[in-house]
Amino acid sequence: MTMRRRTIGGCIFGFGVLAIFLCTVFPSAAADFPKGPMNFWVPFNPGGETDIEIRALQPSLEKNFGVPWVINYLPGAGGALCWSKLAAAKPDGYNIGGVNIPHIILQPKFMKDVNFKTEDFVILCLIEYTATGLAVKKDFKASTFKEFIDYARANPGKISCGGVGKFSGQHFAALQFMKMTNTKLNYVTFSGTGVLQTALMGGHIDAAFASSAQMVSTKEQIKILSIGSEKRIGQLPDTPTFKELGMDFYPRTTRGVIAPKGVPVELQKRLEAAFLEAIHKPEFKAKMEQAGFVLQGLGMAESQKYLESEASTIYRLSQEFNLLPTAK
Repeated sequence: MTMRRRTIGGCIFGFGVLAIFLCTVFPSAAADFPKGPMNFWVPFNPGGETDIEIRALQPSLEKNFGVPWVINYLPGAGGALCWSKLAAAKPDGYNIGGVNIPHIILQPKFMKDVNFKTEDFVILCLIEYTATGLAVKKDFKASTFKEFIDYARANPGKISCGGVGKFSGQHFAALQFMKMTNTKLNYVTFSGTGVLQTALMGGHIDAAFASSAQMVSTKEQIKILSIGSEKRIGQLPDTPTFKELGMDFYPRTTRGVIAPKGVPVELQKRLEAAFLEAIHKPEFKAKMEQAGFVLQGLGMAESQKYLESEASTIYRLSQEFNLLPTAK
């Protein structure tokens, strides 16, 4: 019995020494992370919502990590080009990027030649969302929501209506809107908010499904007919919600940060904590809300639950309204 106790005690002591040795020789992945610049991938053109949020967060992140954060732009296919590249990146924590919901749900399921799946990423946090609204160019014939519907029904397919990407939040909103209002619009895709904004202000398209942030920044150059929020937003007090106009319609785009699946858990937690700290700073919150964003600030667990809930809602709506082609 004595020998057995000594053997067990010796094993415990040995494991303890081994654990200390391993921690010394092979320290935690997060202990000396990062050793160099961080790369943040933006899936749309400069000047869009993802660009605005990461630029606002950049000073806090660089101070927290002590290294530069390099912003890379890779627009194309409504974000799919960037996400395909990010999914294939080395999962070492140095390559992370912006994510848009529902784009990241819709594209792998319904687009051809997309080289990623929703499950290829870990969501580090969700930062904010913007309600999607309907706006028209300044000299468009319709000045109210009702006038727009009447004109669209009388002129099926003649209204050019822009949005960012295909199988994106704005594309899904346009499809749902047409089904609900019995209208037919000519949906025109753009590679980012900046170019969509320029096209609408310049009168190159008749209308657009655009974010609340875009509408706030250009409200003097366009006519905003309605917004997809639960209630009117403070920066657009005269703009009615779709709900006020009789539609049970709340389109939005939610944005956050993702990393390739396989990033060590210690680094995931390190990145999550840094982003949440920066997001919850009063100056960031004030800046984003003034620009028409709604702050979320959700961590990994809550973000994953949100993603799963949105996926369920989108699939239900797509079947209910027969909006999308058969899943690939």
